[in-house]
Amino acid sequence: MNDPAPPELVFVYNADSGLFNSMADAAHKVFAPDTYSCNLCKVTYGWLTERRAWRDFVAGLGVTCTFLHRDEFRRRWPGLEIALPAVLRVDAGTPRVCIDADALNACTDIDALTSLVERRCCAE
Repeated sequence: MNDPAPPELVFVYNADSGLFNSMADAAHKVFAPDTYSCNLCKVTYGWLTERRAWRDFVAGLGVTCTFLHRDEFRRRWPGLEIALPAVLRVDAGTPRVCIDADALNACTDIDALTSLVERRCCAE
């Protein structure tokens, strides 16, 4: 009998991948933070690097975590239309949104985000 694959959490940024996009995003966060479109990025990253508290939290979750940019997400699930940023839980290959864009955009700091992830994505 095959054991089911363990769940995976997929964190999807509302930003595209690539060096140019990363640099443009960093500048946007500095010069116009109120209009920056990815609150997941804003909360989990400083100007250029991931915040240590977030990195430590993810490492301690005990579940596979994948981080995708908007373009990478669309390549992985081309038919899945959801508002971004978002967090998905993938069980047996099937993704479902466990934290939607509205909830992520309401997070103001790492504590609020980690609490949300624990309640909505890891409680099962």
